[in-house]
Amino acid sequence: MNVQVQTGVQPPPTPRSLAETGLTMVMLRDILLKTMFRMNLDTVSAISRVIALPVPVAQELVDIARSQRLLEATGTLHATSGNEMGYQLTDAGKARALDALAQSEYFGAMPVPLESYKEQVKRQSVRDIRLTRQQLIGAMGHLILPDQLLDHLGPAVTSGRSILMYGPPGNGKSSISNGIRDALGDRIYIPRAIEYQGQVITVYDPIVHSKAEAAIDDPTSLRRTGNRFDNRYVLCERPTVITGGELNLSMLDLTYNPTARTYQASLQLKATGGIFIIDDLGRQAEPPQAIVNRWIVPLEMGYDILALQSGEKFVVPFDTLVIFSTNFHPNEIFDGAALRRIFFKIKVDGPTQEMFLKIFAMVARKKKMPLNEDALVHLIRTKYPTINNVYANYQPTFLIDQMIAICEFEGIPYQMTPELIDRAWANMFVRDEKIAK
Repeated sequence: MNVQVQTGVQPPPTPRSLAETGLTMVMLRDILLKTMFRMNLDTVSAISRVIALPVPVAQELVDIARSQRLLEATGTLHATSGNEMGYQLTDAGKARALDALAQSEYFGAMPVPLESYKEQVKRQSVRDIRLTRQQLIGAMGHLILPDQLLDHLGPAVTSGRSILMYGPPGNGKSSISNGIRDALGDRIYIPRAIEYQGQVITVYDPIVHSKAEAAIDDPTSLRRTGNRFDNRYVLCERPTVITGGELNLSMLDLTYNPTARTYQASLQLKATGGIFIIDDLGRQAEPPQAIVNRWIVPLEMGYDILALQSGEKFVVPFDTLVIFSTNFHPNEIFDGAALRRIFFKIKVDGPTQEMFLKIFAMVARKKKMPLNEDALVHLIRTKYPTINNVYANYQPTFLIDQMIAICEFEGIPYQMTPELIDRAWANMFVRDEKIAK
């Protein structure tokens, strides 16, 4: 069976020589020695897999290290590895590996030069995505949304520009953001690490990046396909980074590990080619204005400026659909200059009574809660007038889950009655009263 991942994105070309990796010979050699030292590798095929270079290129690197007396052949053929020759570090190789580890603990996959990565970002830009209304509806089929909201969302997503969604809480802003993510649908290539001025910055993060299924070759097939792209990259779903009240400005900078002397990419760098969702804007310790100010250059110019531990600054691509989501009115948390930099502003209101009832019926059906006309009339005519008939998308799920919990506790079949509506309603709001201290 030959399983292939479909993606319309042009893949990064496989390096056919050490020169085509774009890295210096010193960096290539040192990462090879550190990797063999840390992982006890002794065959070229094993080395090739770990450093993410093709076998002929890995062999070229091994031969250079041998010529420098840093590696030596063991004279052992590995029957389990196709009778490959074994290699080991010489004493000089071990000394060089330890010296290199003292400078940086990074080992494993060879990094991609920053300039090469910039070219790949252009090939897979989020701004090149073209979504149809049907694709957007398909990704949000579990949501009941007014047509005019989709009218605004479609052009916003297709533009790849920043979006501000605002409105009262509990009306699906987070769900809409996740639906936008699902609508993107295709895959891009994420570098395991990038290199700038000899410094390695790890980018691929299994927590953020969802790895796509790799190509699998049929061992009996005469044609071998393999992964036809630079294996220093990982084929992934377009990434989504979601932050909430925990976001602070330091997360938007490189993270330096002083013990390992390595860098980890910032959150927005990990989100390159995908979506960065800032949920609950206004709940962070940082003022919303400060957060948006940090994004002014990236949003306008399409690049970001990061700094190394030494203070040296450098430019990285900023190719990210940024979605800000807030319960505050934009005029309360931003000045006019900040609002101008956010390309689309979309208000997400609560549902009408008709939409609310549709949502209620859909949730009840999904949760196997039978509808009851008397209970619904009681809810609409008796309960909602007490809150000025303000409906929210979260309320059907909340109320039905409450009634389910009550039925399970009482040991009765799922049912909907005016009395159960009253008990569920009592848990949806907190009565305004003074508490004795």
